[in-house]
Amino acid sequence: MNTSNRILQGIPASPGIVIGRARVLSDRGNIQEHFRLLYSEEEQTQEVARFLAAVDQAQEDLTRLKEDMEEEFPEHSHLFELHRLLLKDQMLFDEPLRLIRENRYNAEWALFRSFEKVKDLFRRIEDPYIKGRMADVESVYRRLMGNLAGQVPLFPASAPSSDPLIIVARDLSPAEATQMASSPVVGFVTERGTRTSHTAILAQAMEVPAVVGLDRATKEINPGDEIILDGLLGRLILNPDAETLEKFRRRRREFDLFKAEVARFSSFPAKTQDNHPTRVLANIELPEEVQLALKSGADGVGLYRTEFLYLRLRHLPSEEELFQDYRLVVEAMAPREVTIRTLDIGGDKFLSHLQYPKEMNPALGLRAIRFCLKEQGIFRSQLKAILRASAWGRVRVMFPLISSVQEIREARRLLGEVQEELRRQGQPFDDNMPVGAMIEVPAAVTLAGILAWEADFFSIGTNDLIQYALAIDRGNKQVADLYQPLHPAVLRMIQQVVEAGAKAGIPVAVCGEMAGDPLHLPILLGLGVGELSMNHMAIPMVKKIIRMFTLEEARRMAREVMDMVTVEEINRYAAQEMRRRFPEVFRFGSALAGTAQP
Repeated sequence: MNTSNRILQGIPASPGIVIGRARVLSDRGNIQEHFRLLYSEEEQTQEVARFLAAVDQAQEDLTRLKEDMEEEFPEHSHLFELHRLLLKDQMLFDEPLRLIRENRYNAEWALFRSFEKVKDLFRRIEDPYIKGRMADVESVYRRLMGNLAGQVPLFPASAPSSDPLIIVARDLSPAEATQMASSPVVGFVTERGTRTSHTAILAQAMEVPAVVGLDRATKEINPGDEIILDGLLGRLILNPDAETLEKFRRRRREFDLFKAEVARFSSFPAKTQDNHPTRVLANIELPEEVQLALKSGADGVGLYRTEFLYLRLRHLPSEEELFQDYRLVVEAMAPREVTIRTLDIGGDKFLSHLQYPKEMNPALGLRAIRFCLKEQGIFRSQLKAILRASAWGRVRVMFPLISSVQEIREARRLLGEVQEELRRQGQPFDDNMPVGAMIEVPAAVTLAGILAWEADFFSIGTNDLIQYALAIDRGNKQVADLYQPLHPAVLRMIQQVVEAGAKAGIPVAVCGEMAGDPLHLPILLGLGVGELSMNHMAIPMVKKIIRMFTLEEARRMAREVMDMVTVEEINRYAAQEMRRRFPEVFRFGSALAGTAQP
């Protein structure tokens, strides 16, 4: 059987093309010992000591990795600080100790059982960004389990041959990925992970090509297999022949030249050739990501997701904890503007004392602004923290999942009450902080003409809007192909919101994945969108494209697609226009922007 040129498809996580030999890592997740009871107090004391020693060793290793990382990639060193905090998390520290002392479990089994509880809690979370943080918890678990088992480093200091190595693993943590810098590893592929995981983000910063989400990679790939790893399309070619190798070497040279050219645009203003400006902003979820956004040339933060702090802690964060978090972002981004989205999770997603019954369909249940208006104590605490942070720079606040005028009026009423409290306390804040509404459901689109007079700005969350408008769960493989950003209904909704904003004199932004996709960019600008907020990776590419056409050309494209009635002809037209006008962008642009689809 001829196995040359065999293709495996995954998810592109970090762009680039590399060629190397496979180093397949065995599954390091199942290293816990079988259940074992401890019969004496002496044994329990020994197990507690073993567990605490494993934690101490992990703290030392992460401290050293953080210090090493700060020298070359300071914007990513926060990942190791996060893992150090997780080492003291209740479920990974207190719970295993309790199981050792009260249930007489051995250390490995106590840690394993505690981790299973954490996984069960995260299974209820729908939001892909928050769900992706489970990888950090699992990384800490694996580190502790590895210390208990006395494991050795994953990557060799040198290759057994002159060939570079491509790591093939079930999963990799950010800490593990950093070891590649001092090894012959040139890329990696994992069975798990997403494009927005910390490991993927770190791979992008280190410029290490990566493919994730490739099912059964450790089973399908043999140690020593020669691999072409195409991080642009999320594809692997196993044991390529000479012709295929030469083809990909040529493509790699072309991409490297294109990437160097695009990088120059991060410092340029985003203006069309006829001098029409567009604000190009970054989506972030951690304070430490501000440096990545600035390095990429962001004009500000268009979407600061605030959910992670609520899920990271085992208690509801205090006003002071929230304030310190927001202040870091606002000060680091100053004088650029930061748009903070209020809490967008439901009661069923809190890893805290809140207890809500499990919902049949959380996406249509108690979440976002609905949850905040019900749990006003939590909401008021966050509003206070946001207002206090507004004294340290330019801040906008926006409320997610608005579906009625009553919701935004009630939210603004609570904001006004909090402002009065802060005045009485003598706390400084921006009395004119803009207040925005996220347009994510068809009801908000229908009411956009009314909502525009209640808000200071709109931000269209296209990820949810497309899902709700087309009744598509993009996480469901059975219907994922029906998730189409250029669907005529979606484009008409965007147009309706933009027109409502223009009539009321308020700016309209797009902050979903659609904003960073080169294929959609001219159409969005042609429809009148004035702000685009995206993954930091996409910013230089988006700036380059904006500077390559005129606003009138974008408007012409928008008029053309608005006369079309099927998503197939719109997609075909958009692709043809991009291929004709910007051939190098069409070929490499989506991959470099982090929006490529296999």
